Amino acid sequence: MKRNTALAAVGGFTLGIGAMALVAFAAAPSLMIVEDDSLLGFEDTIETLKTTAFEKGWKIPTVHRLDDAVKPAGFEVNRVAVIELCQPEFAGRILSDEHGMLVTSMMPCRVSVYETADGRTIVSRMNTRFMAHTFGGTIAEVMAEATLENEAIIASVIN
Repeated sequence: MKRNTALAAVGGFTLGIGAMALVAFAAAPSLMIVEDDSLLGFEDTIETLKTTAFEKGWKIPTVHRLDDAVKPAGFEVNRVAVIELCQPEFAGRILSDEHGMLVTSMMPCRVSVYETADGRTIVSRMNTRFMAHTFGGTIAEVMAEATLENEAIIASVIN
């Protein structure tokens, strides 16, 4: 009797863990990436984001036109650009902390603007607000501040 109860408990626990893993796996994309429809067209969205970023003291190291990058390889895709956003104050605080180097692969902040097949313009970015909590220390502090400013920049095209 005790053996059956123990097997049932282990089986139930394992099933519960499996179910939680499936739910977490299914929810992960929506937790990690945030997307919004832009109120503007593709080019105007990019220009407004750049202008707003500059007004708020951010730098734009580059804008990657991914559609142009894949065209020579024979791919015709909808327009898509990745805008790099850098705020020197935030970057300096991260780079001054040796533990901060952990997140340099996510620097500078990136915002993607792309067109859908039905003509909508989408603004996409990592959910750094969610991710910031996982790091702690200087990284969490700086990422939280940067996220607030990034979202204020993005609000210029989505609200």
